[in-house]
Amino acid sequence: MHTLDLPIVDLDDLLSDDAARNDKAAATLKHGYGELGLTAVAGHGLDQDRLERFYGDFRQFVSLQPEAKTALNRPDIWYQRGWTPPNTEQAVVAGGQPDFKECYFAAPLPLDPLARSYHPELFAENLWPEVDDFSTDYLHIGRRMHEVGEALLGGCERALGLDEGELTRFLPGAAHVSRALSYLPMSAEQAGTDILWGEEHTDFNLLTVLAGGRFYAPSGEMAPRPDDHSGLYLRTPATAEHPRGRMVRGVAPKGMMLSQVGQQLEILTAGVLQATPHVIKAPTAPGWTRASMAHFLHAHAMKTLAPLPAFWSEQAAKAYGPPVLAGTYAMKTLVDIALAPASTLDKLGYRHYDRLAGIREVEDAT
Repeated sequence: MHTLDLPIVDLDDLLSDDAARNDKAAATLKHGYGELGLTAVAGHGLDQDRLERFYGDFRQFVSLQPEAKTALNRPDIWYQRGWTPPNTEQAVVAGGQPDFKECYFAAPLPLDPLARSYHPELFAENLWPEVDDFSTDYLHIGRRMHEVGEALLGGCERALGLDEGELTRFLPGAAHVSRALSYLPMSAEQAGTDILWGEEHTDFNLLTVLAGGRFYAPSGEMAPRPDDHSGLYLRTPATAEHPRGRMVRGVAPKGMMLSQVGQQLEILTAGVLQATPHVIKAPTAPGWTRASMAHFLHAHAMKTLAPLPAFWSEQAAKAYGPPVLAGTYAMKTLVDIALAPASTLDKLGYRHYDRLAGIREVEDAT
C-alpha cells in the first residue's frame, strides 16, 4: 500500500482579497478534486480542544447499553437523525457486508419547511441523548464544517470558471447532515481478516468535510494509529498501468481537515470533479476503536441533478442522465445502502391508480 501526499488547500488563501492567493487555492482544488476527489484543508478554524471533548462525549454515548439508546434509533426516518446501530449500513458494492460501525446523525443548520413536507425523513427534527455538551458541541462543529465546505464549493466555482453562486446556490435550506462515527473494536478472531470498518463506497452528496478522526487503544486512551494498515484509503483513477486504480492511504497533516467530492458534484460537473471510492480499514491488532466526524453538504431536495450547461454534452447526458431531483436521488441511494426500506421506492411516481380502480369498481357494481 502507498501513502498519498494530499494536495493542501489553505482556507485563508481561498477567502483572501488577494486574487493570486485565490487562484492558487482554486488550482489546488481543481487538481485535488479533479484527479483524486480529495484534498486536505488548512486554516479551517475548528477548535481542536472542542473536537476532542466532543469525541469523549460521543464515546460516552456509544458505550451505553443498546437498550439505553433504543429511543434514539429511528429506522422510520431512515436513520437520518439519532443513533444508527452497528451493522446497519452497507455499501452498494459490498456484497451484503454491513459497515463495522455505529453512528449518530444530526442536522446543524435550519432546514427548508416546504421540503420537509415532501421529504419528512430527510428533513426530520434533531434528536439528542442526555450527555453533557453533546448537542452544543455537535452543532458548533457541524456548522463550522459546513462553513468550510461552502467556502470550498465556492472555490470550485473559481477553479472551473463558473459564475459565482453556480454551485453554492444548491445549498440553502438543504438536508445537510453531520455524522459522528464510532468504528467497532475487532476481536482477536476478527482482527487481520477481510472485515472493514467502512466498505468501499463513494459519498452520494455534493461535498464531504471530515474533521479528523482519532484512534483509541484497547485501554480506551487516545493513541497514534497502531499500524500502517488502518485508516482512510482511496482508490485512484484507472490508468493503463493500473486499470483498477491503486488503493492508497490518504492521511491529512495533523490538525487539518479532509474534504472529498460526492456523487452530486460529479453529476453537476459531468465528471470533471470525481467522487473517489474510499474505504476505512481496521487495525490488524484487536481491541482498537476510532471516532470521526463528517459533514455532508447536499444539494437541496427540490434542485435538479444534471450536468450544468458549462459541462453539458451528448456524452455527459448519456453518462449522467436522466435528470433527477436531489431528494429523489437521496431516497434511491438510502435504499441502496440499506438505511431506507425498499418500499420507499413506492413513493416515487403516480400513486393514485387505486382511485381509478375504486371508480371502476363502483361502475361495475351498477
